[in-house]
Amino acid sequence: MTGLDTSILIRYLTQDDPIRFPRASKIIESLTEEAPGFVSLVVIAEVAWVLRARYKATRLEIADAIDRILSIDSLKVQNDQQVYQAVVAVKEGEGTLADALICAIGSSAGCSRTLTFDSRSHIPHFELA
Repeated sequence: MTGLDTSILIRYLTQDDPIRFPRASKIIESLTEEAPGFVSLVVIAEVAWVLRARYKATRLEIADAIDRILSIDSLKVQNDQQVYQAVVAVKEGEGTLADALICAIGSSAGCSRTLTFDSRSHIPHFELA
């Protein structure tokens, strides 16, 4: 297994760098289910942040990008079920990917609710503290 950093996935997803995009594609295409690439939750969160901050991507565009990562058979995404739940929540209009991921991971750990001071959050299990 080979760990992948945010920069590899950003180049692969955005295809905006004529030198690094082909290198990122070659890396992704060289991976197999037997020798997959590992994508940590930190990388998922960073990909969402970079797409929003640098590329001005919408919540739905970010959800689609993360969904694309999940769909690559040669990638092993940490907590893939919770990441998928977060993507679905965002596509259903329930907040940002980060908020939805916090909620999905908490729920899988047995949390019945998640407290926050963020009044802008629209996640069903978030409650204002």
